[in-house]
Amino acid sequence: MTQNSTRFPEGFLWGGATAANQLEGAYKEGGKGLNLADVLPGGKIRLEILSKPGFDYEIDHSKYHYPNHEGIDFYHRYKEDIALFAEMGFKVFRMSIAWSRIFPNGDELSPNEEGLAFYDRVFDELLKHGIEPVVTISHYETPLHLIKEYGAWKNRKLVEYFERYARTLFTRYKDKVKYWMTFNEINGATHFPLFGLGFSASSEEARLQESFQGLHHQFVASSLAVKACHEIIPDSKIGCMLVYAPVYSFDSNPENIMHAIREEQIFNYYCGDVQVRGEYPAFAKRYWEENGIELDIQEGDLQLIKENPVDYIGFSYYMSRTEKKQKNEVESSSGNIIGGVKNPFLKSSSWGWEIDPTGLRVSLNNLYNRYRVPLFIVENGLGAYDKVETDGSIIDDYRIDYLRDHIEAMGEAIKDGVDLMGYTPWGCIDLVSASTGELSKRYGFIYVDKHDDGSGTLERSRKKSFYWYKDVIATNGETL
Repeated sequence: MTQNSTRFPEGFLWGGATAANQLEGAYKEGGKGLNLADVLPGGKIRLEILSKPGFDYEIDHSKYHYPNHEGIDFYHRYKEDIALFAEMGFKVFRMSIAWSRIFPNGDELSPNEEGLAFYDRVFDELLKHGIEPVVTISHYETPLHLIKEYGAWKNRKLVEYFERYARTLFTRYKDKVKYWMTFNEINGATHFPLFGLGFSASSEEARLQESFQGLHHQFVASSLAVKACHEIIPDSKIGCMLVYAPVYSFDSNPENIMHAIREEQIFNYYCGDVQVRGEYPAFAKRYWEENGIELDIQEGDLQLIKENPVDYIGFSYYMSRTEKKQKNEVESSSGNIIGGVKNPFLKSSSWGWEIDPTGLRVSLNNLYNRYRVPLFIVENGLGAYDKVETDGSIIDDYRIDYLRDHIEAMGEAIKDGVDLMGYTPWGCIDLVSASTGELSKRYGFIYVDKHDDGSGTLERSRKKSFYWYKDVIATNGETL
């Protein structure tokens, strides 16, 4: 244990983060319709399949395993899991609602009562334990019908369906949920539209045009959701959610520095500027022109966006990114949605994601100084292979070291003047990896006996990091 000289602000929101499609399971129960995650096969072949244009969205059990169908069975075991979160001392629990549990096809006029009642039970259980829900409205689970019938977010009709869905949630849960976010990692869609926008680009040449038009539709939908949330739940806070990776230049060559700046602008700030500042950034026009992007912006869209900025920025931070204009003969690196070139000063995880705690301090300073709204780290963590010892213990010191270093960086950013609301490490309980569909890529404080081949008892057990994080929360970050 180490003593941190920075006490976190009183009321700091410690907790953990998950997504419905990665832990709930019960993919056909309770009147739920199919969504995007339900048709994604498991294993490293997932990314290979999804990176090709024209993904067919069909379930084929003869060829693939689909771990999201069972997840870790949170649908039936939520009381047990929430009790474990409470034992750690969680103040908040970040989760998402599966759109297709509420509107099975996505375009119905009336919601599915069984789906609404399930989340009532989850929220009631959280509140019983003194844990506030932090709810992502759309987290990589676009209803499959909206994808097949409408082309997902390429089609402006989804704005109407999303607004109906969001208003339904706000009206039903107005007395139970005060913290909301609209679209998970919204800016990742420019590189990988399938997860966030629900479609595989028709061709690589069309990817940018289709993705940026889809993003505009989401900006309009997000603004309508912000407007509705403030109307229906006046004391609520609703944020956007970005994937943030600060971009470093490979060296001091001005060409590489300018390249890094442009990469950072379009990936890290394009969506934030629209959702927080309420307008497209100055650099957008040149980017659109250079890439042949022509947006269909309808009358009233820009005014709506301007009048309904988000209250805070939620963001994921896993790694920084290093860029070089000419990448030949330079080793590449992988990461969350997007990679770069290898940074010789950083070590990497077992999945090749570079580990950079100082990059989190950089990120917090960059975001706060640009936007001056509260920040909320809603994803951060280490995906790793965990070994169960003969006595049943899991000694995950590597995870503790990773999280300690990042929490220390958070404390330094607070000293720098950053307004940081809270911290919810990703996958506080082991769940299905979004990128690879693996269960062996574990993030949690809680071990789940479930494996890539589908075997396992689903039994929960506490890792060493469970007790460590419990002390962190109990001392408000003083004991690390």
